[in-house]
Amino acid sequence: MTAAPANGITIEYEEYGDPGDEPLLLVMGLGGQLVGWPIDFVERLVDRGFRVIRYDNRDIGLSTKIEAPPPKRRHLVTAMLARRWARAEYLLTDMADDAVGLLDHLGIERAHIVGISMGGMISQTIAIEHPDRVASLTSIMSNTGDRKNGGVDRKLLRSFKMFVRPDPGNVENGVAVFRLISGPHFEEDRVREMVEEAIERHADVHGTARQTMAILASPDRTEGLHGVTAPTLVVHGLLDPLVKSSGGVATARAVPGSRLVMFPDMAHDLPFPRWTELIDEIIGNTRRSSATVAEPVTAAG
Repeated sequence: MTAAPANGITIEYEEYGDPGDEPLLLVMGLGGQLVGWPIDFVERLVDRGFRVIRYDNRDIGLSTKIEAPPPKRRHLVTAMLARRWARAEYLLTDMADDAVGLLDHLGIERAHIVGISMGGMISQTIAIEHPDRVASLTSIMSNTGDRKNGGVDRKLLRSFKMFVRPDPGNVENGVAVFRLISGPHFEEDRVREMVEEAIERHADVHGTARQTMAILASPDRTEGLHGVTAPTLVVHGLLDPLVKSSGGVATARAVPGSRLVMFPDMAHDLPFPRWTELIDEIIGNTRRSSATVAEPVTAAG
């Protein structure tokens, strides 16, 4: 693991593969550390000829923690009701700049960007604000920030506190969170190992609440996505309770020429039985020309 100066802070990252291969940046979601990208998933991408970088977003893991109190629960609730009430220490655009700063540090001019959940939002922002740095874009189980699509299932809101104020160092709590948002292919042993590794790296979770506020305070990206020219793949699970599948549909509709793939047995997770298809789709997208005509929605069987 290595720390890199980026955008005025320090970003912790790991690199895999040959430095001469095409760079592929993995952007993690809300409260997730770089270990949230399974190492065997990373290695499959490396085996397909990519230089893969995974990293901790600001405020999480071993990257810089923002020196500010986490927002109180009532402030998060009011921010969910209206963006104008959201008061954030930073926005998704700052987190996108962090990623670009990491690419600068690594001497990478353009990379394939793959983001999951909040990481998809960050990746979309990179494509909008730094188009020359994006060779291709893959947005997984994310949304456009339009507040009409890709919201949280109401049943899951009852467990809201578990997401923004998880119990630090509590493995069982972490596993329970993933169980709530995962689909039928939930693998408890794999998830438990990841949670334990994340806690061992860094157990402070206040950054999760600040990242949540950054999401809530950031503007709708729909208009900006209309101008994205990078080959774009949008992936979503039809069972996703945290970011409902309408978020994926809205994202694909916003990006000209994008390809939308929806898995019927996927929720807010990366189900192991779908890895081969998912990685094939990601790699297929890296090979697409920006001039590719829009392809139809695919509901994987």
